[in-house]
Amino acid sequence: MSDTIRDVIMVGAGPSALAAAIYTTREDIDTVLYEKSAIGGLAAITDMVDNYPGFPDGIEGMTLAGHLEKQAERFGAQIEYGDVTEIKTDGKYKIVTVDGEPVKAKAVLIATGSDYKKLGVPGEKEFYGRGVHYCATCDGAFYRDKTLVVVGGGNSALQEAIFLTRYTTHIDLLVRSTIKASDVLQHELQKFVDEGKITVHLNTTTDEIIDTDGRVSSVKITENGVTAEIVTDGIFVFVGLMPNTGFLAGSVVELDEVGLVKTDLKLQTTLEGVYASGDVRSGATMQIASAVGEGAAAALSLREYLDEFDRA
Repeated sequence: MSDTIRDVIMVGAGPSALAAAIYTTREDIDTVLYEKSAIGGLAAITDMVDNYPGFPDGIEGMTLAGHLEKQAERFGAQIEYGDVTEIKTDGKYKIVTVDGEPVKAKAVLIATGSDYKKLGVPGEKEFYGRGVHYCATCDGAFYRDKTLVVVGGGNSALQEAIFLTRYTTHIDLLVRSTIKASDVLQHELQKFVDEGKITVHLNTTTDEIIDTDGRVSSVKITENGVTAEIVTDGIFVFVGLMPNTGFLAGSVVELDEVGLVKTDLKLQTTLEGVYASGDVRSGATMQIASAVGEGAAAALSLREYLDEFDRA
């Protein structure tokens, strides 16, 4: 273990952690963020963020994430790629295992966010990246002048389906029960339905993803009790999120029934000196604006904790 003791280790580098880092580093609190995938989290791979305050015309998710990253770095935040697999305590300090190596800190912020839920059907795992996708802005351009299936009926599914119409000739939208997206998105979707660019299938399950020569070629479905097969060049899945808390299994950081981190009113977890904010926290609203706000609030709680820590 290195002799270096960090003031704060932040696990994750999405909007919540980056906002928290802006606040901590402006207070001259030594801060390092470890991210195992994309800086900016899911926000970075969102096509357009229309409801983030201060941007009347909306802002591309990648641009917003880039702004947050640059601002945090300007104040001195250290952002590194690394996979955190454990958080424990030696009594006074917190020990965070990063890429198999222990790193010591006075306090920790868990802001790992959430990941895309999977359908769990045959063919999904096998053809990931070869016709099965979870990010329209990442992979949509591969399907120019082709047909697609989109699975989901929430805000994300409708947003991504509408985005994909700029590339595809037609989209079949598979909705397990009924559409639960906002009225604004449903109204926008209807325009594409009327134009014949999107066909909506309600009360429809996705049963299997079929391939031809190692590429997705069709999807087996059950619509209103009737089985059918839709020919397609690819499938994009947007059926919700699951918290990135697997690394906390067996730890003293308590999770709720769906795996989100429990916190008190100051965003502290059940392990003293360890805080949580953003989409990984139980009770979070799963919005970028609130994740950023929670990051700022967590930073203030961290400062209070560190002041007491240093006086002890």
